[in-house]
Amino acid sequence: MDEVRPTTGAQAHGLASIFPPGLQAIYGECRRLYPEQANPLQVTAIVKYWLGGPDPLDYISMYRNIGNQPQDIQEHWHYVSFGLSDLYGDNRVHEFTGSDGPSGFGFELTFRLKREVGETAPPTWPAELMQGLARYVFQSENTFCSGDHVSWHSPLDNSESRIQHMLLTEDPQIQPVQTPFGTVSFLQIVGVCTEELQAAQQWNGQGILELLRSVHMAGGPWLITDMRRGETIFDIDPHLQERVDQGIETEGSNLSGVSAKCVWDDLSRPPEDEEDTRSICIGAQPRRLSDKDTEQIREVLRKGLEFNTKAALPPISTQRHGHERPQSRKDSLESESSAAIVPHELVRTRQLESVHLKFNQESGTLLPLCLRGRLLHGRHFTYKSINGDTAITFVSTGVEGAFATEEHPYAAHGPWLQILLTEEFVEQMLGDLQELNTREETKLPKEYSWPEKKLKISVLPDSVFDNPLQ
Repeated sequence: MDEVRPTTGAQAHGLASIFPPGLQAIYGECRRLYPEQANPLQVTAIVKYWLGGPDPLDYISMYRNIGNQPQDIQEHWHYVSFGLSDLYGDNRVHEFTGSDGPSGFGFELTFRLKREVGETAPPTWPAELMQGLARYVFQSENTFCSGDHVSWHSPLDNSESRIQHMLLTEDPQIQPVQTPFGTVSFLQIVGVCTEELQAAQQWNGQGILELLRSVHMAGGPWLITDMRRGETIFDIDPHLQERVDQGIETEGSNLSGVSAKCVWDDLSRPPEDEEDTRSICIGAQPRRLSDKDTEQIREVLRKGLEFNTKAALPPISTQRHGHERPQSRKDSLESESSAAIVPHELVRTRQLESVHLKFNQESGTLLPLCLRGRLLHGRHFTYKSINGDTAITFVSTGVEGAFATEEHPYAAHGPWLQILLTEEFVEQMLGDLQELNTREETKLPKEYSWPEKKLKISVLPDSVFDNPLQ
């Protein structure tokens, strides 16, 4: 449970020498922005995470920002987290690896919430929202980057608001800081509507953030979240949809992969054949991916969060590739020991004659994005199952490094399936899957089949994936 308390002047001044250095560095940057608010209200975890508490963020400070009317920036509350970076440097939370790299996960979260008329104190619900995102980071060890999106599927403040998802961007005021334990940047949470999230998925997050900055009611230059906003940017300015459509047409989508509810079945052999190592069935114990495969999938997903111009899958290799900001500090999507329990024969490349793909509705609605925004631009798209090691990667004929080929378009490494689709077949599928583009709820289950290609796709209710044995 959290409590709200002000920091004391003694802490901010006389006792600074006993402050943990990482904490002091972030406080210093906040003091630069808010010199008149030495004692901001603060939400603090009663039981710290490193003592067994449930909340990874030790503190969340809340400041009153008066805005800037000439720059069209409205008054708002500014929230800053403490805990995703290394505050202490003694390995109690984060492994200390030196001052040259990122501190902890390398970033802290911020949030800007419009101040309502008559509001004298900041609402505290954003603190729990930030704790929720921090729990995801700590549990998955996946970091966030500017332009990322978060599908939340619920009003951020648990009201009836249309603001139910998030984008992430650099905080416009707080500068990255250098601490004794590494560098810390500040990523701002931006609340968005479902239609804006979908546009970010179909095009790219940075493009939608720029559109949001151009609309005062949707956040303005500093992307201030207004939970009472009832219109999307496309309702406010219909011409913005044309800009998104043009961006998709000319640039495609920068989203290379998503976590999803999905499975695939190999229809090449009867399911009762116990020797068939190619079938990944709902309700069956999922086979594990090797470190080689998981590293490649993780790289594909990481590249989906960036602006990638080269349409190539990274080669399967046991060597880790260095990146400035790795998405994960793990060696694989599962445990480091996963390779030890994967027999070599399970990860050989296997050509399949016929496959059946199964997605839940949310994942299924991304199929047109996968085809139109990725494959028609010579790129790839990966679905990574949240319920196991299953992964499905769609690749175009222009993608290098794929183990699926035009001669053998369906190929697998263990539970990782690659599907190569020609441009002609992609166009055909887009026509057949057109109803998935609508925002209306689709009656499930839905089945699509291309017998001549020996491919079948089913869009199924969530219950099929959540309760596989029912």
